[in-house]
Amino acid sequence: MNDDVRNQRPSPTPLPSAENAGGGVGSVILKTEGITKRFPGVLALDDVDFELRSGEVHVLFGENGAGKSTLINIIAGTYAPDSGTVTYDGKKIQHLTPHSARVMGISPVFQEFSLVPDLTVEENLFLGREVSSLGFLRKGAMRERAAEVIETLGFDLNPKMRVQQLSRAHQQMVEIAKALLAEVRLLILDEPTASLTESETYKLFELIESLKTDGVGVIYVSHRMREIKQIADRITVLRDGRKIATRDVESVTENELVELMTGRKIDVLFPTIEHSPTDTLLEIKNLTLATHSVQDVSVIARAGEVTGIAGLVGCGKSELVRAVYGLEPIQSGEIYIKGDRVEDPAPNTVLQKGVCYFPSDRVVEGLALERPIRENASMAALDLAQFARLRVLDRAGERRIIQDIVDRLKLRPPNIERVVSNLSGGNRQKVMLARGLTRETDVFLFDEPTVGIDVGAKVEVYELMKALVEAGAAIVLVSSELPEVLHLSNRLYVMHRTRLVAELSGEDMNEQAVLSCFFQDEEKEMQLEAARA
Repeated sequence: MNDDVRNQRPSPTPLPSAENAGGGVGSVILKTEGITKRFPGVLALDDVDFELRSGEVHVLFGENGAGKSTLINIIAGTYAPDSGTVTYDGKKIQHLTPHSARVMGISPVFQEFSLVPDLTVEENLFLGREVSSLGFLRKGAMRERAAEVIETLGFDLNPKMRVQQLSRAHQQMVEIAKALLAEVRLLILDEPTASLTESETYKLFELIESLKTDGVGVIYVSHRMREIKQIADRITVLRDGRKIATRDVESVTENELVELMTGRKIDVLFPTIEHSPTDTLLEIKNLTLATHSVQDVSVIARAGEVTGIAGLVGCGKSELVRAVYGLEPIQSGEIYIKGDRVEDPAPNTVLQKGVCYFPSDRVVEGLALERPIRENASMAALDLAQFARLRVLDRAGERRIIQDIVDRLKLRPPNIERVVSNLSGGNRQKVMLARGLTRETDVFLFDEPTVGIDVGAKVEVYELMKALVEAGAAIVLVSSELPEVLHLSNRLYVMHRTRLVAELSGEDMNEQAVLSCFFQDEEKEMQLEAARA
């Protein structure tokens, strides 16, 4: 790579008014016609047409498994279509590869990260496109360019930190920065805000508007209605691998989009849960972690209710439930399960006590992607008699139990021998949930359970939660989605900057009350600054 890498885009401009949004939409830069793609046992795309214009945000919308990821992977050069054509800048493209796509100005940011954990942020940004001169790396030039891109994005990133030390939110920032390192003509964003705070999301949207002004076309994949309506110019809906419709954002309502996506009306997103709290099944007392990501936090979870934990990304809410499961080092405090103190939490001991944890990152921590559904669902229960006899796996019993659970969760397709890597995000989440149903479980720890899954899959996850709670289980729901925790929880704890700042219930549990907890410290700091001035 040469000094062209140092070409700098204009700084992001403020979001335009609704009247001006999309005003720079121009000629077609990408067009697919009749795209069909098959995988073993699955027709992922069936005769799909799609186009992207310069200076527009074109949202791909659909259920998990609808074909969105397959289509953007074909556009990015990861997959080759079985049939159909891809036209870019008026020329039909054949034998597209990720490298040739990047050279042409196509930059993807996928939901599943492609970072090397042992390398620094700076090294990941330039991996495969290092700046050199006479065979020597120009580390100074790369360092300067990395700092420029990060500053332009407004992200809180240290270029010298190793990726393995970063939170998922900061890893997402690295992926976005990597995509914008060189000149971009077509940007693909796959659920880019799933791990970002409101402030970081706003900065990203500012950047998108700046790119649109420069004539960049953006393909945007998201299940979040609010942000779709905020930034989209057009929306294409896919269902079961087929294109259903393309609509201008102004001409379609949220209910119409959901009906186009699912083929059915979804009148109620959040079910009414009959909470009947009884015994305390989980108690956390004055917990402080060795990393100080959680400080002096006390929480209880009772049978027959959903206990919500809300907070901005990085507040410590995820680390709190991970510590219960033995995945974070504890400095001080106590954890009680069904009244018994757990001296040294570890996943195997906590699981045997009837607690199951569902991590937010399904790919890294939740699933063995290259193993079948059956093995992924049963792996936490192989010590039980119904799965093994005299330490020998009872395969017939395993298949019968897992198939029953998969049918209950409406996994599509319900083939338990299918490799998990071939599943959509929503179905991967169901496989992880199936694992919690293979043994007797009293406490379910859900960490961001609906990240990256569509509306239809969300409804099914919520219905499962309802059934579990009404059967007497305790659920701890950690979520950055405020409507989710507000609608599903009976009680809500609010965390801010590693500490517990409120416990809300009844009429006090509303969006305004939660948001005031999020931003109270910032308001105090602003008042102090004003007083000093």
